[in-house]
Amino acid sequence: MSAPAHDLAATYVLPIRRSQRTVDPELTNYLSMVAERCELIIVDGSEADVFLAAHEEWSRLGLHVSPDPGIAGMNGKVRGVLTGLARATEDRVVVADDDIRYDGATLVRAIRALDEVDLVRPQNYFAPTPWHARWDTARTLLNRAIGSDLPGTLLVRRSVLERTGGYDGDVLFENLELIRTVEAADGRIASPLDLYVRRLPPSARHFWSQRTRQAYDEFARPWRLSGFLLLAPLTVLALHRRRPGAVAVGAIAAIAVAERGRRRAGGAAVFPMSSALLAPVWLLERSVCSWLALAARARGGIRYGGQRLRTAATPRRILRARMGVRSH
Repeated sequence: MSAPAHDLAATYVLPIRRSQRTVDPELTNYLSMVAERCELIIVDGSEADVFLAAHEEWSRLGLHVSPDPGIAGMNGKVRGVLTGLARATEDRVVVADDDIRYDGATLVRAIRALDEVDLVRPQNYFAPTPWHARWDTARTLLNRAIGSDLPGTLLVRRSVLERTGGYDGDVLFENLELIRTVEAADGRIASPLDLYVRRLPPSARHFWSQRTRQAYDEFARPWRLSGFLLLAPLTVLALHRRRPGAVAVGAIAAIAVAERGRRRAGGAAVFPMSSALLAPVWLLERSVCSWLALAARARGGIRYGGQRLRTAATPRRILRARMGVRSH
């Protein structure tokens, strides 16, 4: 049987691992939309019985395979992405988590953005927005105010990663590792702040379980980690010295910065104002969790997938050195 015709010359790679046999019909409907537009590859790292439960549904939409056992790495998502890239027939590749929801028009725009660059970083927003999604959105707004946020989906040219030999599968902050690898190979990167891609919020339980793990990511950016580590002690010191005014000024400044990020590139249309007001709360949470991440580092790394990962992401200088050796 011949492959179905698609109107977008691109491959959509979904690395996924599930624990329940029941297949989410909402996700299946979304994947059906994607499969109508471009090649779909689902790399499923679930246990055998869970994999088989989804295979009948998903194999009719595209390629539904297990991660290649020949691909090394402790990070299962990286193994899934590299498996998908090896199977992709198109050069333009969309990599997306299972909570990402492109609509048709945004998918077209994102893929076309790869005509000019080698990697595209869209901007995620939560919808719906329960309280914990609004809380986590404060992080997004602060990042947008000073640059751009790191999303749960990236678009990349397969040919660039073929040139680099893929990217490291033993790191925690896999999206940053992918971006830095493309940068080290002199790839061109675009971060359009107005390329909004919807993301489903996690459960409140999952949100809490990710607090320290996400703080551990900042070991890849030591200057940010240092600032977060200082924030909680300085706040406690100011309150101990009976200087609540200083704390209030800092909180107001954080809200103002977050609000700037909310308004950039029309963001007020998708980000709630309450998230900007939660910026001081998020900063204090990140500071406390940074100390917990530091303790995890002392124990050998953060727990991920039943093992400990020590490295958040590879420093840029090391990646450039690797690319130089590979080029030579």
